[in-house]
Amino acid sequence: MKYDILTLFPEMFEPLKHSIIERASKQKLIDINLINIRDFSKDKHKKVDDTPYGGGAGMVMRADVVYDAYKSVEDENAKVIFLSPQGKKLNQEKVQELAKEQHLILLCGHYEGIDQRVLDKIVDEEISIGDYVLTGGELPAMVLIDSVSRYIQGVLAEGSTAEESFSNGYLEYNQYTRPEEFLGIKVPEVLQSGNHKKIEEWRKNSSLKNTFLKRPELLTQQEIEEAKKL
Repeated sequence: MKYDILTLFPEMFEPLKHSIIERASKQKLIDINLINIRDFSKDKHKKVDDTPYGGGAGMVMRADVVYDAYKSVEDENAKVIFLSPQGKKLNQEKVQELAKEQHLILLCGHYEGIDQRVLDKIVDEEISIGDYVLTGGELPAMVLIDSVSRYIQGVLAEGSTAEESFSNGYLEYNQYTRPEEFLGIKVPEVLQSGNHKKIEEWRKNSSLKNTFLKRPELLTQQEIEEAKKL
């Protein structure tokens, strides 16, 4: 997977140089390329924005500067995503869909927004990470890269994503490790039984119960009634 990120603040992406994403980059499973939009400004002061037509607060990023930045990485096979609070919410289904792409171009807005003309010209899809407004698209871009990269073959161990939250419609079951007892609380005996059938059943029930307690809107009425019995 190749990610081209169009941003005014490439230094904000330092967190991607650590942990699993760093390892995936070194193994060439993913390729993260940062493009500084400001480098494409023709203004001697590298100005990239201007006052909005019609008046109003804030500044708007110029269409010509953003377009030139995009042209530097243009690829007819790439999917161009604009990180915007107006976009469709990023969820697990969308993450898995995007992981099938070979090349994503991520456009990070800033200030009051981006001139609509360039968005209409180059953007394939707008994506939001939630119903709230941030100062820019850099944090959403990092969330998208982290979540999508986990589904690139080889980034995680085989089977790591199979039973996690949202993968089967429920939240993930409770997890335990050593020590066997902590603050007077013991690991559930069934997890130490070696009985794989009973462990699988316990995990399904734990997953259903967690979903009922934390995100009941994900369940049908029948599933809710079943969870109440646990």
